[in-house]
Amino acid sequence: MVVRSLICAALVAGSVAAGSAPAQAASRVSVTGAGDRTAISAEGSTTLTLRGSGFQSVEGGHGGIYVMFGTVDGAWQPSRGSGSYAYVADSESRSNAGYQRFVAFPGSDTSAEANGGTLSAKGSWSTRLTVPGATFTAVNRKGESVQVDCRTQQCGVITIGAHGVVNANNETFTPVSVASGSGGTTAPSASSTAQQPAATPSTAAPVVGSRKPKAAIDPATAVEGHVLTFTATGFRPQEQVVVSLDGGVAAVGPLTTGAGGELAGVLQLPATVEAGTHVLSLTGALSGAAPALNFPVSRGSVTDVAPAAEEDEGRTWLPVAFAVVSAVVLLGAVGFRAVRFLRRPVEERSRA
Repeated sequence: MVVRSLICAALVAGSVAAGSAPAQAASRVSVTGAGDRTAISAEGSTTLTLRGSGFQSVEGGHGGIYVMFGTVDGAWQPSRGSGSYAYVADSESRSNAGYQRFVAFPGSDTSAEANGGTLSAKGSWSTRLTVPGATFTAVNRKGESVQVDCRTQQCGVITIGAHGVVNANNETFTPVSVASGSGGTTAPSASSTAQQPAATPSTAAPVVGSRKPKAAIDPATAVEGHVLTFTATGFRPQEQVVVSLDGGVAAVGPLTTGAGGELAGVLQLPATVEAGTHVLSLTGALSGAAPALNFPVSRGSVTDVAPAAEEDEGRTWLPVAFAVVSAVVLLGAVGFRAVRFLRRPVEERSRA
C-alpha cells in the first residue's frame, strides 16, 4: 500500500513538472542581403543583416551560438552527430574578418569574446555577417578545405551551439540565394547541393585561351607563419603575373608563366596574418586577368615558434653570468687589498 502511494505521488509530481516547463518557440533567422532580399551578390562580397528569434537563451550560461555561412547536407544535426556542414573559416577573435560571429548568452562568462552581440532573455538577437562571395573555400567538420559554389549549391546561414556547448534548439540553417545581374535570384540546382572537394592543380597541360585563369593553394602550407605554395593556370604563355595577399599585405612577382600559361610560386605569410579566411589575388600584365581565391589559414603549432623561444632563453643568462663573474673578481681584488693592509703593521713590528 505504501509502495503504491509513493508511485502515485511520483507520477503526479512528474506530470506537474512536465506541465510547468516553459514552451520553446522554434528558432529562426531572417536574412536581408543584396537588393534587400534573402540573397548574396553574384560578384564580390555581401554583408548580411541577420535577426534571430525563438532561440534558447540561458541566463549566465557558458557559450551561446556561432553564426556562420556555408552549406549543410539533408541529414545535418550536429547535436546528434549526424550529417555534415562546411563554413567560411574565420578567427574567433572579436576583430575577425566578419565571416563568423559569436552571440553570447546573457551574463555569460564568455560575453567579453562576443562580436555578434548578446541573446536577449526572450531568445532574440541581431548581427551582421560578411560573405566573401558566391564562391569560396570552406572548412568542413574534418578540418578539410572544400570548394563551395553557391550558384550550384544551396548555401545559407548556419547557427550552432558555441564554445563546445551542444544545443539542438539553437541549430538552424536558413537558405540564401544568389542575386542575378537582372535583379532576380539564382536558385541552385537540386542535383548539386553536395559539397565539392577543394580544387587541386591539374597535371594536364591547359589549352591556352580555353578557360579563364584560376588559382589554387596547397592547404597544408596555409598555416600561420609558414610559406604558402600556390599554382595557377589559364594565363597567356610567358606572361608576367604579380601575386598579392589581402590587397598588399604581402606580395611576390612578377613571375613568368610557362608555355601553357601555368604558374607556380611561394609566398611567405607575414607574422601579422592570423588564422581565418584570406584572399590571394593574381594579376596578369598581358591579359589583364585578375583571378582571386579565398582560402583559410589555420593556426600554427607551438613547435613552430619553440626554437626561437629556446634561443632567446639561452641568451638571457649571458648578462647575468657576466655580472656574477665581475662581482667575484671585484670582491677578490678588495679582499686581497684588505689582507695586505692588515698584514702591513705586523710586518713593520717584526722588523722593529
